[in-house]
Amino acid sequence: MAQGSARETALAGLRLWRKEKRFADSIISGLLTNADLIPSDRAFALELFYGVLRNLTLLDFWIAHLRASPIESNVRDILRLGLYQVFALKTPEHAAVHETVAIAPQKQRPIVNGVLRSAIRQRTEMLARADAQPLFVRTSHPQFLVERWQQYFGAENTEELCRWNNRPARMYGRINRLKIDPETFLQLYPESRLLPGNSDFVEFNDLPRAALNSGHCYVQDPSTAVACQLLDPKPGEKILDACAAPGGKAAYLAQLMQNRGVIIACDRDRERLQTLKGNFGRLGATIVRAVCHDWLRNDFRKEIASIALFDRVLVDAPCTNTGVIRRRIDVRWRLRPEDFSRMSNEQLIILRAVSPLLKPGGILVYSTCSLESEENEEVVRRLRVELPALGLEAEKDSLPFRDGFDGAFAAKLSASVAL
Repeated sequence: MAQGSARETALAGLRLWRKEKRFADSIISGLLTNADLIPSDRAFALELFYGVLRNLTLLDFWIAHLRASPIESNVRDILRLGLYQVFALKTPEHAAVHETVAIAPQKQRPIVNGVLRSAIRQRTEMLARADAQPLFVRTSHPQFLVERWQQYFGAENTEELCRWNNRPARMYGRINRLKIDPETFLQLYPESRLLPGNSDFVEFNDLPRAALNSGHCYVQDPSTAVACQLLDPKPGEKILDACAAPGGKAAYLAQLMQNRGVIIACDRDRERLQTLKGNFGRLGATIVRAVCHDWLRNDFRKEIASIALFDRVLVDAPCTNTGVIRRRIDVRWRLRPEDFSRMSNEQLIILRAVSPLLKPGGILVYSTCSLESEENEEVVRRLRVELPALGLEAEKDSLPFRDGFDGAFAAKLSASVAL
Protein backbone atom coordinates (compact mmCIF):
# COMPACT_ATOMS: atom_id res chain seq x y z
CA MET A 1 0.00 0.00 0.00
CA ALA A 2 2.04 2.92 -1.33
CA GLN A 3 0.23 5.74 0.45
CA GLY A 4 0.13 3.66 3.62
CA SER A 5 3.91 3.50 3.59
CA ALA A 6 4.00 7.30 3.26
CA ARG A 7 1.72 7.56 6.29
CA GLU A 8 3.85 5.07 8.19
CA THR A 9 6.97 7.11 7.42
CA ALA A 10 5.30 10.30 8.66
CA LEU A 11 4.07 8.53 11.79
CA ALA A 12 7.53 7.12 12.53
CA GLY A 13 8.94 10.63 12.15
CA LEU A 14 6.41 12.16 14.54
CA ARG A 15 7.13 9.53 17.17
CA LEU A 16 10.89 9.99 16.88
CA TRP A 17 10.50 13.74 17.11
CA ARG A 18 8.36 13.44 20.22
CA LYS A 19 10.57 10.91 21.99
CA GLU A 20 14.10 11.84 20.99
CA LYS A 21 13.79 15.63 20.70
CA ARG A 22 15.95 15.68 17.58
CA PHE A 23 15.49 18.31 14.90
CA ALA A 24 12.59 17.56 12.59
CA ASP A 25 14.61 18.01 9.38
CA SER A 26 17.18 15.47 10.51
CA ILE A 27 14.53 12.93 11.49
CA ILE A 28 12.48 12.98 8.31
CA SER A 29 15.48 13.13 5.97
CA GLY A 30 16.94 10.07 7.69
CA LEU A 31 13.68 8.15 7.39
CA LEU A 32 13.22 9.06 3.73
CA THR A 33 16.77 7.99 2.93
CA ASN A 34 15.90 4.48 4.09
CA ALA A 35 12.33 4.38 2.75
CA ASP A 36 11.43 2.77 -0.57
CA LEU A 37 8.95 5.41 -1.67
CA ILE A 38 8.11 6.75 -5.11
CA PRO A 39 8.49 10.56 -5.45
CA SER A 40 4.79 11.31 -4.95
CA ASP A 41 4.72 9.27 -1.73
CA ARG A 42 7.89 10.94 -0.47
CA ALA A 43 6.21 14.29 -1.02
CA PHE A 44 3.08 13.04 0.77
CA ALA A 45 5.12 11.82 3.75
CA LEU A 46 6.81 15.22 3.99
CA GLU A 47 3.47 17.03 3.77
CA LEU A 48 2.00 14.90 6.55
CA PHE A 49 5.03 15.15 8.84
CA TYR A 50 5.56 18.90 8.54
CA GLY A 51 1.84 19.63 8.32
CA VAL A 52 1.19 17.97 11.67
CA LEU A 53 4.11 19.80 13.31
CA ARG A 54 2.82 23.12 11.96
CA ASN A 55 -0.65 22.46 13.40
CA LEU A 56 -0.06 20.61 16.68
CA THR A 57 -2.09 22.90 18.94
CA LEU A 58 -5.04 23.07 16.57
CA LEU A 59 -5.07 19.30 15.96
CA ASP A 60 -4.97 18.63 19.70
CA PHE A 61 -7.81 21.12 20.18
CA TRP A 62 -9.94 19.08 17.79
CA ILE A 63 -8.92 15.81 19.45
CA ALA A 64 -10.01 17.16 22.84
CA HIS A 65 -13.46 17.98 21.50
CA LEU A 66 -13.87 14.67 19.70
CA ARG A 67 -12.81 12.41 22.57
CA ALA A 68 -13.12 13.40 26.21
CA SER A 69 -11.23 10.46 27.74
CA PRO A 70 -7.38 10.41 27.89
CA ILE A 71 -5.56 9.27 24.76
CA GLU A 72 -2.24 7.44 24.74
CA SER A 73 0.58 9.35 23.00
CA ASN A 74 1.04 6.89 20.14
CA VAL A 75 -2.70 6.98 19.38
CA ARG A 76 -2.63 10.78 19.49
CA ASP A 77 0.08 10.83 16.81
CA ILE A 78 -2.14 8.71 14.53
CA LEU A 79 -5.16 10.91 15.19
CA ARG A 80 -3.12 14.02 14.40
CA LEU A 81 -2.21 12.50 11.04
CA GLY A 82 -5.81 11.58 10.30
CA LEU A 83 -7.28 14.92 11.33
CA TYR A 84 -4.69 16.81 9.31
CA GLN A 85 -5.85 14.88 6.25
CA VAL A 86 -9.54 15.47 7.03
CA PHE A 87 -9.39 19.18 7.83
CA ALA A 88 -6.27 20.57 6.11
CA LEU A 89 -5.58 18.37 3.09
CA LYS A 90 -9.22 17.50 2.47
CA THR A 91 -8.15 13.96 1.59
CA PRO A 92 -11.09 11.86 0.30
CA GLU A 93 -12.93 10.63 3.39
CA HIS A 94 -12.53 6.92 2.68
CA ALA A 95 -8.76 7.24 2.23
CA ALA A 96 -8.31 9.55 5.23
CA VAL A 97 -10.10 7.12 7.53
CA HIS A 98 -9.31 3.70 6.06
CA GLU A 99 -5.60 4.27 5.39
CA THR A 100 -5.02 5.98 8.73
CA VAL A 101 -6.83 3.26 10.67
CA ALA A 102 -4.67 0.71 8.83
CA ILE A 103 -1.43 2.06 10.36
CA ALA A 104 -2.80 1.76 13.92
CA PRO A 105 -2.24 -1.37 16.04
CA GLN A 106 -5.25 -3.68 15.96
CA LYS A 107 -6.49 -2.86 19.47
CA GLN A 108 -6.33 0.90 18.81
CA ARG A 109 -8.17 0.87 15.50
CA PRO A 110 -11.69 1.29 16.97
CA ILE A 111 -10.62 4.52 18.71
CA VAL A 112 -8.96 5.92 15.58
CA ASN A 113 -11.89 4.94 13.38
CA GLY A 114 -14.44 6.43 15.76
CA VAL A 115 -12.67 9.77 16.22
CA LEU A 116 -12.01 10.27 12.50
CA ARG A 117 -15.59 9.42 11.53
CA SER A 118 -16.88 11.79 14.20
CA ALA A 119 -14.61 14.49 12.78
CA ILE A 120 -16.08 14.00 9.31
CA ARG A 121 -19.65 14.15 10.64
CA GLN A 122 -18.88 17.29 12.66
CA ARG A 123 -16.60 18.94 10.10
CA THR A 124 -18.53 22.23 9.89
CA GLU A 125 -18.86 22.51 13.66
CA MET A 126 -15.19 21.67 14.25
CA LEU A 127 -14.00 24.26 11.74
CA ALA A 128 -16.26 26.89 13.29
CA ARG A 129 -14.96 26.06 16.76
CA ALA A 130 -11.40 26.47 15.53
CA ASP A 131 -12.12 29.85 13.94
CA ALA A 132 -13.41 31.12 17.29
CA GLN A 133 -10.19 30.24 19.16
CA PRO A 134 -7.35 32.62 20.07
CA LEU A 135 -4.61 33.16 17.52
CA PHE A 136 -2.14 30.84 19.25
CA VAL A 137 -4.61 27.94 18.89
CA ARG A 138 -5.74 28.75 15.35
CA THR A 139 -2.16 29.01 14.08
CA SER A 140 -0.49 26.58 16.50
CA HIS A 141 2.16 28.80 18.07
CA PRO A 142 3.25 28.94 21.72
CA GLN A 143 1.00 31.36 23.57
CA PHE A 144 3.90 33.28 25.13
CA LEU A 145 5.45 33.84 21.69
CA VAL A 146 2.23 35.16 20.16
CA GLU A 147 1.66 37.49 23.10
CA ARG A 148 5.17 38.98 22.92
CA TRP A 149 4.82 39.49 19.16
CA GLN A 150 1.45 41.20 19.67
CA GLN A 151 3.08 43.63 22.08
CA TYR A 152 6.01 44.29 19.75
CA PHE A 153 4.48 44.13 16.25
CA GLY A 154 0.76 44.69 16.91
CA ALA A 155 -2.18 42.32 16.46
CA GLU A 156 -2.50 42.55 12.68
CA ASN A 157 1.19 41.99 11.92
CA THR A 158 1.37 39.14 14.43
CA GLU A 159 -1.54 37.36 12.77
CA GLU A 160 0.13 37.70 9.38
CA LEU A 161 3.45 36.51 10.85
CA CYS A 162 1.83 33.39 12.31
CA ARG A 163 0.11 32.62 9.02
CA TRP A 164 3.39 33.20 7.16
CA ASN A 165 5.10 30.67 9.42
CA ASN A 166 2.51 28.05 8.45
CA ARG A 167 2.86 28.45 4.70
CA PRO A 168 5.28 26.25 2.74
CA ALA A 169 8.53 28.16 2.29
CA ARG A 170 9.45 29.41 -1.15
CA MET A 171 12.70 28.20 -2.62
CA TYR A 172 15.37 30.79 -3.38
CA GLY A 173 18.92 30.52 -4.61
CA ARG A 174 21.90 32.84 -4.92
CA ILE A 175 23.57 32.83 -8.31
CA ASN A 176 27.25 32.11 -7.73
CA ARG A 177 29.03 34.73 -9.84
CA LEU A 178 32.36 33.07 -9.10
CA LYS A 179 31.32 30.44 -11.65
CA ILE A 180 28.54 31.90 -13.78
CA ASP A 181 26.90 35.22 -14.65
CA PRO A 182 23.14 35.77 -14.19
CA GLU A 183 22.39 35.91 -17.93
CA THR A 184 24.03 32.55 -18.61
CA PHE A 185 22.43 31.08 -15.49
CA LEU A 186 18.94 32.02 -16.66
CA GLN A 187 19.65 30.49 -20.07
CA LEU A 188 20.87 27.22 -18.55
CA TYR A 189 18.10 27.04 -15.96
CA PRO A 190 15.04 28.68 -17.55
CA GLU A 191 12.76 27.47 -14.75
CA SER A 192 14.42 30.00 -12.42
CA ARG A 193 13.10 33.54 -12.02
CA LEU A 194 15.32 36.51 -11.19
CA LEU A 195 14.11 38.51 -8.18
CA PRO A 196 13.17 42.11 -9.00
CA GLY A 197 15.81 44.53 -7.79
CA ASN A 198 18.25 41.79 -6.75
CA SER A 199 20.19 40.22 -9.60
CA ASP A 200 22.05 37.84 -7.28
CA PHE A 201 18.96 35.85 -6.29
CA VAL A 202 16.46 33.67 -8.11
CA GLU A 203 13.30 31.79 -7.16
CA PHE A 204 12.65 28.15 -8.10
CA ASN A 205 9.60 25.92 -8.25
CA ASP A 206 11.73 22.78 -7.98
CA LEU A 207 15.21 22.28 -6.59
CA PRO A 208 17.67 22.60 -9.52
CA ARG A 209 20.00 19.70 -8.74
CA ALA A 210 22.25 20.35 -11.74
CA ALA A 211 22.75 23.99 -10.75
CA LEU A 212 23.53 23.04 -7.16
CA ASN A 213 25.91 20.21 -8.00
CA SER A 214 27.86 22.38 -10.44
CA GLY A 215 28.20 25.21 -7.92
CA HIS A 216 26.23 27.57 -10.13
CA CYS A 217 23.96 28.48 -7.23
CA TYR A 218 23.46 28.01 -3.51
CA VAL A 219 20.08 27.63 -1.79
CA GLN A 220 19.76 30.82 0.25
CA ASP A 221 16.98 33.20 1.28
CA PRO A 222 17.46 36.80 0.08
CA SER A 223 17.23 38.03 3.68
CA THR A 224 20.71 36.57 4.30
CA ALA A 225 22.18 39.15 1.94
CA VAL A 226 21.45 41.99 4.37
CA ALA A 227 24.42 41.19 6.62
CA CYS A 228 26.83 40.57 3.74
CA GLN A 229 25.90 43.78 1.98
CA LEU A 230 26.26 45.79 5.18
CA LEU A 231 29.70 44.28 5.72
CA ASP A 232 30.59 45.38 2.16
CA PRO A 233 33.94 43.53 1.92
CA LYS A 234 36.54 44.68 -0.61
CA PRO A 235 38.91 42.59 -2.74
CA GLY A 236 42.21 41.96 -0.97
CA GLU A 237 40.89 42.44 2.56
CA LYS A 238 41.11 40.10 5.55
CA ILE A 239 37.67 39.00 6.76
CA LEU A 240 36.57 36.95 9.77
CA ASP A 241 33.24 35.11 9.56
CA ALA A 242 33.00 34.07 13.20
CA CYS A 243 29.97 31.73 13.03
CA ALA A 244 30.08 30.55 9.45
CA ALA A 245 28.41 27.12 9.00
CA PRO A 246 26.93 26.06 6.66
CA GLY A 247 28.92 28.66 4.71
CA GLY A 248 26.43 30.53 2.55
CA LYS A 249 27.37 33.99 3.82
CA ALA A 250 31.13 33.31 3.65
CA ALA A 251 30.79 32.12 0.06
CA TYR A 252 28.80 35.24 -0.78
CA LEU A 253 31.55 37.36 0.81
CA ALA A 254 34.10 35.60 -1.40
CA GLN A 255 32.00 36.50 -4.41
CA LEU A 256 31.76 40.15 -3.35
CA MET A 257 35.55 40.13 -2.93
CA GLN A 258 36.06 38.59 -6.40
CA ASN A 259 37.91 35.73 -4.69
CA ARG A 260 40.75 38.06 -3.73
CA GLY A 261 41.89 38.34 -0.10
CA VAL A 262 41.40 36.03 2.88
CA ILE A 263 38.29 34.87 4.72
CA ILE A 264 38.59 32.88 7.94
CA ALA A 265 35.33 30.97 8.44
CA CYS A 266 34.85 29.52 11.93
CA ASP A 267 32.43 27.06 13.43
CA ARG A 268 32.53 25.04 16.65
CA ASP A 269 30.94 21.87 15.24
CA ARG A 270 33.36 19.64 13.32
CA GLU A 271 30.59 17.89 11.41
CA ARG A 272 29.12 21.20 10.26
CA LEU A 273 32.64 22.30 9.38
CA GLN A 274 32.91 19.43 6.91
CA THR A 275 29.68 20.56 5.29
CA LEU A 276 31.09 24.07 5.16
CA LYS A 277 34.29 22.90 3.43
CA GLY A 278 32.27 20.92 0.89
CA ASN A 279 30.17 23.96 0.07
CA PHE A 280 33.24 26.16 -0.41
CA GLY A 281 34.81 23.61 -2.73
CA ARG A 282 31.72 23.23 -4.88
CA LEU A 283 31.19 27.01 -5.08
CA GLY A 284 34.81 27.74 -5.91
CA ALA A 285 35.30 30.07 -2.91
CA THR A 286 39.06 29.52 -2.84
CA ILE A 287 39.94 32.38 -0.47
CA VAL A 288 37.98 30.87 2.44
CA ARG A 289 39.79 28.89 5.15
CA ALA A 290 37.62 26.83 7.51
CA VAL A 291 38.68 26.75 11.17
CA CYS A 292 37.09 24.82 14.05
CA HIS A 293 36.70 27.24 16.94
CA ASP A 294 34.29 27.83 19.83
CA TRP A 295 34.18 31.50 20.80
CA LEU A 296 32.37 30.69 24.05
CA ARG A 297 35.17 28.55 25.46
CA ASN A 298 38.53 28.74 23.70
CA ASP A 299 41.38 31.17 23.22
CA PHE A 300 42.15 32.18 19.65
CA ARG A 301 43.50 29.37 17.51
CA LYS A 302 46.80 30.06 15.77
CA GLU A 303 45.08 30.05 12.36
CA ILE A 304 43.07 33.05 13.55
CA ALA A 305 45.74 34.86 15.56
CA SER A 306 48.29 34.61 12.74
CA ILE A 307 46.06 36.58 10.38
CA ALA A 308 44.51 39.12 12.77
CA LEU A 309 43.83 41.99 12.82
CA PHE A 310 40.88 41.85 10.40
CA ASP A 311 39.52 44.57 8.15
CA ARG A 312 35.98 43.34 8.69
CA VAL A 313 34.29 40.87 11.02
CA LEU A 314 30.92 39.21 10.55
CA VAL A 315 29.20 37.71 13.60
CA ASP A 316 26.14 35.90 12.32
CA ALA A 317 25.35 34.70 15.80
CA PRO A 318 23.47 31.62 17.00
CA CYS A 319 19.96 32.74 17.92
CA THR A 320 16.41 31.59 18.63
CA ASN A 321 15.62 31.51 14.88
CA THR A 322 12.22 33.16 15.26
CA GLY A 323 12.64 34.79 11.86
CA VAL A 324 12.89 31.43 10.07
CA ILE A 325 10.13 29.39 11.72
CA ARG A 326 8.57 28.86 8.29
CA ARG A 327 11.67 26.87 7.27
CA ARG A 328 12.54 25.35 10.66
CA ILE A 329 9.12 23.99 11.43
CA ASP A 330 9.73 22.68 14.95
CA VAL A 331 11.61 25.72 16.29
CA ARG A 332 8.38 27.07 17.80
CA TRP A 333 7.99 23.99 20.00
CA ARG A 334 11.57 24.16 21.28
CA LEU A 335 11.43 27.77 22.45
CA ARG A 336 11.03 28.77 26.09
CA PRO A 337 10.58 32.32 27.45
CA GLU A 338 14.01 32.22 29.08
CA ASP A 339 15.73 31.42 25.76
CA PHE A 340 15.76 35.06 24.67
CA SER A 341 17.87 36.28 27.57
CA ARG A 342 20.05 33.16 27.47
CA MET A 343 20.81 33.59 23.79
CA SER A 344 21.44 37.32 24.09
CA ASN A 345 24.05 36.65 26.79
CA GLU A 346 25.79 34.09 24.54
CA GLN A 347 25.69 36.50 21.63
CA LEU A 348 27.37 39.18 23.72
CA ILE A 349 30.09 36.73 24.82
CA ILE A 350 30.88 35.99 21.16
CA LEU A 351 30.99 39.69 20.31
CA ARG A 352 33.33 40.37 23.22
CA ALA A 353 35.62 37.57 22.02
CA VAL A 354 35.89 38.71 18.41
CA SER A 355 36.04 42.48 18.96
CA PRO A 356 39.80 42.59 19.78
CA LEU A 357 40.44 40.99 16.38
CA LEU A 358 39.09 44.04 14.54
CA LYS A 359 41.66 46.58 13.38
CA PRO A 360 41.17 50.32 14.07
CA GLY A 361 38.85 51.69 11.42
CA GLY A 362 37.49 48.20 10.75
CA ILE A 363 33.87 47.19 10.36
CA LEU A 364 31.95 44.75 12.55
CA VAL A 365 28.55 43.44 11.42
CA TYR A 366 26.37 41.64 13.93
CA SER A 367 23.44 39.68 12.55
CA THR A 368 20.79 37.14 13.52
CA CYS A 369 17.76 35.44 12.00
CA SER A 370 15.76 36.41 15.09
CA LEU A 371 12.86 38.87 15.29
CA GLU A 372 13.42 39.57 18.98
CA SER A 373 14.71 42.92 20.22
CA GLU A 374 16.60 41.24 23.10
CA GLU A 375 18.79 39.45 20.54
CA ASN A 376 19.06 42.35 18.12
CA GLU A 377 18.92 46.02 19.07
CA GLU A 378 19.43 45.30 22.77
CA VAL A 379 22.60 43.24 22.16
CA VAL A 380 23.98 46.07 20.03
CA ARG A 381 23.14 48.58 22.77
CA ARG A 382 24.86 46.46 25.46
CA LEU A 383 27.93 45.98 23.27
CA ARG A 384 28.29 49.71 22.69
CA VAL A 385 28.03 50.41 26.42
CA GLU A 386 30.95 48.02 26.97
CA LEU A 387 32.90 49.17 23.91
CA PRO A 388 32.13 52.87 23.30
CA ALA A 389 34.77 52.99 20.54
CA LEU A 390 32.32 51.06 18.38
CA GLY A 391 30.11 53.48 16.49
CA LEU A 392 26.77 52.36 15.10
CA GLU A 393 26.59 53.17 11.38
CA ALA A 394 23.43 51.36 10.32
CA GLU A 395 20.79 48.81 11.31
CA LYS A 396 18.66 46.87 8.86
CA ASP A 397 16.06 44.18 9.25
CA SER A 398 13.83 41.92 7.20
CA LEU A 399 10.32 41.26 8.51
CA PRO A 400 8.28 38.51 6.84
CA PHE A 401 4.93 40.33 7.12
CA ARG A 402 6.48 43.49 5.62
CA ASP A 403 9.13 42.29 3.19
CA GLY A 404 7.97 38.84 2.10
CA PHE A 405 11.24 37.10 3.03
CA ASP A 406 12.65 35.37 6.10
CA GLY A 407 13.22 37.45 9.22
CA ALA A 408 16.71 38.86 9.75
CA PHE A 409 18.54 41.64 11.57
CA ALA A 410 21.96 43.22 10.98
CA ALA A 411 23.88 46.08 12.58
CA LYS A 412 27.01 47.71 11.14
CA LEU A 413 29.53 49.11 13.63
CA SER A 414 32.88 50.76 13.05
CA ALA A 415 35.88 50.81 15.37
CA SER A 416 37.47 54.21 15.88
CA VAL A 417 40.42 52.76 17.80
CA ALA A 418 41.81 49.36 18.79
CA LEU A 419 39.34 47.42 20.92
